Amino acid sequence: MTARLSLLLAMTAVVCLGQFLPSDSANYAAKVVTLTGQVSVLKDLQPWAISAGDSIQVTQAIVTGPDGHAVLQVSDGSTIEVYPNSKFVFRQNPGNWRDLIDVFLGKVRVHIEHMGTVPNPNRVITPVAVISVRGTTFDVTVNDDDEATTVEVEDGTVEVRHNLLGGNAAIVNAGEVFRVYRNEPIAQRMDKGNAARQALRVVVNVIAIVGRSSGPGKITLPGGGGNGPVGDTGGTPPPPPPPPPPPALPH
Repeated sequence: MTARLSLLLAMTAVVCLGQFLPSDSANYAAKVVTLTGQVSVLKDLQPWAISAGDSIQVTQAIVTGPDGHAVLQVSDGSTIEVYPNSKFVFRQNPGNWRDLIDVFLGKVRVHIEHMGTVPNPNRVITPVAVISVRGTTFDVTVNDDDEATTVEVEDGTVEVRHNLLGGNAAIVNAGEVFRVYRNEPIAQRMDKGNAARQALRVVVNVIAIVGRSSGPGKITLPGGGGNGPVGDTGGTPPPPPPPPPPPALPH
């Protein structure tokens, strides 16, 4: 019964895939531009080594070894750079061509080409996050232990949603890093980020005030010039006291 069930599931998957794949699915393949080290495609759960110039077809899984590194390019010019000890599936959802890759482990860098004034929407999916982009460059790293996902944006803007919990989305801009945990909603991460930014602003303001001091024990007070000791207003110093009267002459 187990063997029959496994065979039935395998046949069902093939039939369903055939229903979704269009006749021109080859146009949606990716080409291996550069490759070093151990990079394989899984066929019947077995790794098959690939080389530069090979094509990666829809729903194929890519696995890299400890020295594996490759750059793939799709038809619109967008690229996928995969780093060592990583695994992803190329266009795992053929019914939606916006779903570019599903990252299960390791690190990838994705560059989505702009299509003139027309948006080029793509999605990168991990076990805990859905990253939506229109044209940008960003890194996605999935931890081996807890599947936590780190999104680091180099250029442009991405939208990050929780793949399991739903809820609000976070907007991550160039130069920012956002992390998604399996059991923590996006909104909670955003609240923590806002609190951290507020704390940072307080520290920066304190440093700015101290930085206006001209030396040890000297600070600038409102309206002062900053050159006097503590408590000095920095204004015009008071006139010196008058000299004492001369001694009385003897009679």
